Amino acid sequence: MDALIIVVHISISLALVGLILIQHGKGADAGAAALGGGGGASSSVFGSQGSASFLSRSSAILAAAFFVTSLTLAYFSNQTKPVESVTESAAITETVETAPAIPTPSDLPDLPE
Repeated sequence: MDALIIVVHISISLALVGLILIQHGKGADAGAAALGGGGGASSSVFGSQGSASFLSRSSAILAAAFFVTSLTLAYFSNQTKPVESVTESAAITETVETAPAIPTPSDLPDLPE
């Protein structure tokens, strides 16, 4: 579930960055009008002010979705279980008794005389 929200969050953020980069600034129309290119704005795909309102509404919707996914990820990060220690979670299955490396005199068999 977390991975799906992260993928949606990243795709929303990339779309939001791209959408903001293609928008015109406030002073862009004044510069275009001063150079004599301001008359063609009414023949654009969205109309004279349609593209500005479409892009600003789209960026507002994406920004709201970005905040929702951010809050959802913050909520899920708080709900995770605490991490146990590796040594506490490891189960000991059997114990092995080791023999001493050098036999002691009491371990040697009795020699016949």
